[in-house]
Amino acid sequence: QSAAGHRPQDAPPHKPGLAKMSSAEPGRFFCTAGRGLEPFLAREVRARLGATEVDCVSGKVFFRAAAGLGELRKLRSGERLFLLLKKHSPLPVSRNKGKMLHEIKSLVIEEPKYWLDIISVWRKLHEGKKDDVFRENELTLKRKSEEETNTASKRQKTEHMRAVVSEECQVEAGERLSDRECWTESETSSELLSKGSGENQTVNEHLGFSFRVSCRCSGAIAKILTSQEIGRAIGIALVKQCGWRADLRDPDLEIFVHLNDIHSVVGIPLFRLPLANREYIKTAGLRSTVAWAMASLAEISAGAFVLDPMCGLGTILLEAAKEWPEACYWGADMSDSQLEGADGNIRTAGLMDKIELLQASVKALPLPSESFDSVISDIPFGKKFKIMNDVLLLPDILREMERVLRVGGTVVLLLSQDLRKCMDSLTKCAGCDCPEATASGDSKASAKALGVHGNPSSLAAGVGESFLSSRRFGSLVPDGVYAISLGKTDAFIYKYRKTSVSGN
Repeated sequence: QSAAGHRPQDAPPHKPGLAKMSSAEPGRFFCTAGRGLEPFLAREVRARLGATEVDCVSGKVFFRAAAGLGELRKLRSGERLFLLLKKHSPLPVSRNKGKMLHEIKSLVIEEPKYWLDIISVWRKLHEGKKDDVFRENELTLKRKSEEETNTASKRQKTEHMRAVVSEECQVEAGERLSDRECWTESETSSELLSKGSGENQTVNEHLGFSFRVSCRCSGAIAKILTSQEIGRAIGIALVKQCGWRADLRDPDLEIFVHLNDIHSVVGIPLFRLPLANREYIKTAGLRSTVAWAMASLAEISAGAFVLDPMCGLGTILLEAAKEWPEACYWGADMSDSQLEGADGNIRTAGLMDKIELLQASVKALPLPSESFDSVISDIPFGKKFKIMNDVLLLPDILREMERVLRVGGTVVLLLSQDLRKCMDSLTKCAGCDCPEATASGDSKASAKALGVHGNPSSLAAGVGESFLSSRRFGSLVPDGVYAISLGKTDAFIYKYRKTSVSGN
């Protein structure tokens, strides 16, 4: 079966469409993102949600949008999505732990009416889900704000006051518990608060839904207080203020607090699972957010033909086909197990009619020349699938990608540091140092590369820069480079455009 076929010549690049706006009032949100993916997420919230007041910081994107949960759930380049409650400058750091805890609790704790409004927004976003819980919680907060508490709740308040005093005295004394001790104490406190004594059990059930506090702190503040100390102090204060029931394991509501040297942020996660957890991916490979970001650079349009010649488990193809379903997708790989995993993912996603798989070497693809509009691939460089002579193989890989790509088409690759240097050399204009041909950084290839065990070694038997310099691909012009993080590994997304027929 040939991948060539009719293609609309004037079809504009297909981008994530602007979602039909819900009747919800504009809300303030923030979404976490992998390092380097913040610009992709910022562009996506603008294009998909019509977001305004978009602000990027390291690891987060803040924005305002009038969108319901269904629209927000469609974000593809973010990790976790939150309803934004507070965003302030960094808290002043003091050696007085008690004073710092007071400042932190002041940031989070508000009058009951404030939380009543937050719960109202939360309920509107969830479109009636957990209505009974929210209605019960609203009545609780109204009773609290009007100070109409019964004897049992007063007695419970006194108990919580003692716990707060004990906590503050402990912090003032400078006692720091280990993580294990903090967790055990928090868990025990939660069980006591949720279960209570026999006479308080019914009272607690009517005091509202359960909650937990998740705290992350870094920078100067982390040198004074642990996340456990901060979370425990905030949790006890919320129980005291609102009468909520603490539950670490299965809470109705999670309150997220992030304190660092850049800002102080308080939010509520909108979904229990990260957005990056795709229900249609059976076996995970490349991080789905990175795969989507790569596909978003490929300028995929309706009727386009897209190839991943080293598809592995097919994550890039899945993300592209889900977002741009009007294109045709092909994946190739040499590994039986990888193709089997990719086939399982494609079937789980229901994309059998969108994605074709074939077993073939990326160095000799059984595909017609100039038959694809986009080539997208993650060049293996991890411990599991690293090619021992990947730097030497890169010219052959790139030549074959260039052959099957039509003029005007795009190549999007995920590269390691060493492959990046090699790629810069290979794609430098023959006989010149034109700046547009070197995406960024030094265009000369490094004479050193990491061997299979990570130790520096020569490229191979005396083959170095002279070999790489003789294998240039002048028809592929760099069109952007993006540094990203893959956890413990740094990588680069490179985009190229084919400007002329191969060999010219």
